[in-house]
Amino acid sequence: MNKDIKYFGIDISHLVFDVTDSDGKYYQFKNTVSGFKKFVKLLDKDSHCVMEATGYYHYKLAYYLQEQGVKLSVENPLSVKRFIQMKLSKIKTDKSDSRSICEYAQQVDLQLWKGNSKHQLECLQMTRLLAVYTKQSTMLKNKLHRESVLGNPSKFVVKSLKQSLKDLEKRMKNLETALLVLVKQAHQEVLTNLKSIPGIGDKTAIMLVVLTDGFKRFTSAKELCSYAGLTPVVRQSGSSVKARPKISKIGNQKLRNLLFMCSFNACKYNKACKALYDRIVAKGKSKKLALIAVCNKLLKQAFAIAKSGVIYDNNYKSSLA
Repeated sequence: MNKDIKYFGIDISHLVFDVTDSDGKYYQFKNTVSGFKKFVKLLDKDSHCVMEATGYYHYKLAYYLQEQGVKLSVENPLSVKRFIQMKLSKIKTDKSDSRSICEYAQQVDLQLWKGNSKHQLECLQMTRLLAVYTKQSTMLKNKLHRESVLGNPSKFVVKSLKQSLKDLEKRMKNLETALLVLVKQAHQEVLTNLKSIPGIGDKTAIMLVVLTDGFKRFTSAKELCSYAGLTPVVRQSGSSVKARPKISKIGNQKLRNLLFMCSFNACKYNKACKALYDRIVAKGKSKKLALIAVCNKLLKQAFAIAKSGVIYDNNYKSSLA
């Protein structure tokens, strides 16, 4: 904690955001640009704002403060929640939460929030919309299947479902094309190099680039694996608690699922991944555990390729393989 810094704990909701500073003063502002302007008037060069990552509600204020040159930290909600629970508080309001966030800010090492560029934001919005369209497509296909197996399906219903599915697939194709153009504008070389890795296809390469911002947000493969929730968690205590290690799953689920689907092909065509898989299975470990290890290996390969700027060599023998 730096005594020269004045901390502002911010609790954000849809319509308003509550603020408590390190002097104990409480404020409430509208979650609009006019409210942002009133809040900024309270700040000076030594101010440090801290908030939780609350879905989408915190983004507008976060980017506004960043544009104004205000020091800002956006913390993991689970970390703040555990801090509040340690206090054994019986009060849970927006005002008390803002005060707790301010107290949290004064007792931990904060990292400044970097945010995303406009280009990266647009790419992320496209991937989220693609995920929505993919779910809708699956629902329509399932519904069409159920209707078609009926003894006397309605022709009107079947025709309507087929037309909806056709329109949706067209939108998905247009969105994928637009996303590819955007990704190529900023990360053409990285995208090309990633596709040279056996087991990683076009769509996975694009998603890897988008979700990691071209791997710029990570300085080591360990950080990246942690971001994907692939790092192991060990639970041992005395002689009574000795649980089997599991991956944390505290990370980007979309990235983790993508890698798991890729691991099947990687076990066939990627020499390093196949050797790792065979070695783990030969030791009597489960195939699922071996596939998770392959996911980890694939991600490390992708990080190395992206950072080195060279294409993948399937005959390269690494001491870490």
